[in-house]
Amino acid sequence: MRMKIHSCFRQLWVFTVVCGLAGAAWLRANAAEPTAFQLIKAGDQFVGEPSKDKVLEIYSDKSLVGLTPGVWYVDYFDPDARGKLAEVKFGAGLKLDVKRPSKFFGGRGKEGNILDLKKLKTDSDAALRIATSLELLKPLTLKNTQMWLSRSDEGVFWKVRIWAAKLNDATATAEIGDVYISPEDGKVVRADLKVSRVQ
Repeated sequence: MRMKIHSCFRQLWVFTVVCGLAGAAWLRANAAEPTAFQLIKAGDQFVGEPSKDKVLEIYSDKSLVGLTPGVWYVDYFDPDARGKLAEVKFGAGLKLDVKRPSKFFGGRGKEGNILDLKKLKTDSDAALRIATSLELLKPLTLKNTQMWLSRSDEGVFWKVRIWAAKLNDATATAEIGDVYISPEDGKVVRADLKVSRVQ
């Protein structure tokens, strides 16, 4: 009798563990990807105190499934690093890597390139929604995006690069261009799109 009760408890424990793991996996699969601004705050804990909130740029890899990118890089100004740059890489909201490259291109590790976060009101999810809702894109089947928030000679912009399914082969995609959005007011500044590439 005791063995049967022990066996029942063990089976119940295994069942509970399996259900818990399945539930956690379901929640992770169905949870929304963290936004760029949320990742900035998350990245603060992986850089030194002098670098917190001193963001130079944030950018993503090309999205793999759906339009929302899953892999992001947050670049901070790091006065103590040789290249003045600390980069935190995230995947699905989890920290994957922290690098302090000694050499880089484009002069990104400059204190003058630090973004004024207080002025930035349009997060990555809103910028993505604005870019992919343009009237010109409505006839297309959008597949992937890649995003950058950085400073240029013209100012600070979100750049959203878009891929769409080809008309004659839905399994193939074409890069159709970039949409530039102001992170301060969410307005589309410029759209360099060539929708004819899907033909």
